[in-house]
Amino acid sequence: MSKVEQRLTELGLELPAVPGAAGNYVPFRMHGNTLYLAGAITMVNGALTHTGKVGDGQSVEDGYQAARTCALNAIAVMKEALGDLDRVEAILMVNGYVNSVDGFTQAPAVINGASDLLVEVFGDVGKHARAAVSMSGLPLDTTTEVQITLAFRE
Repeated sequence: MSKVEQRLTELGLELPAVPGAAGNYVPFRMHGNTLYLAGAITMVNGALTHTGKVGDGQSVEDGYQAARTCALNAIAVMKEALGDLDRVEAILMVNGYVNSVDGFTQAPAVINGASDLLVEVFGDVGKHARAAVSMSGLPLDTTTEVQITLAFRE
């Protein structure tokens, strides 16, 4: 078992199955030693865990948990792409999107759910640059979506 997978176990987390692409795209793309992940939403076992807008039916804490779910889904895609999560050299960039009401200004607090999980799982390797943006809507009315770019070892 890899060190990263051991850490997931210590945190009581299990990687979900990687959902198939919902359109004309692939779940990940490699170029050199960079891995680009498609946006991960809150889909687990074929069902959305969080839907609706933060600020209208979803709290900032709900959004935080939704972002954690997105990050865990992204880690599952990393595992599928790399085979061994210990190959992750650096999480480079996280783009986080929050389905929210007009005027919502706490997107960074919501996307902290993804950022915190990445650092909990990968340690310093998980520290990253980031954008956290409020949106008027997201696919399937998911509460959050997270897109990650990372560097990996051969």
